[in-house]
Amino acid sequence: MTQNRNRLINLMVGNISNSIVHKILEMAINNEEISNRYNKELTTSLEIAKSYRERINPVNPPFPSKDIMYLKKRIRNKVRAELRMRISRGYKNINLDLIEEMIKNYLKDMKIIN
Repeated sequence: MTQNRNRLINLMVGNISNSIVHKILEMAINNEEISNRYNKELTTSLEIAKSYRERINPVNPPFPSKDIMYLKKRIRNKVRAELRMRISRGYKNINLDLIEEMIKNYLKDMKIIN
């Protein structure tokens, strides 16, 4: 992996993680105004992640399995850490069980996995 590729992967992981966190927070909140802000943030982060994805690897073939495992682990750790921090601040109704399924869905959506 080249140095530029590593930087792009780190940026992509950060944006995917941010998008997943905001999706889970959106599902946990009952306030429509705040939910709309979370939705806007997750959409923005997802679009940025997709642009990084296109620069890392050709879009059609999926990533090598070694990279996929690395990405899943990094995303899982970042999302869990952020959500646990939010829970410690007093956020309610956050379901940590959604993380794995959302990671899988996001990676499929971005054509990182089949």
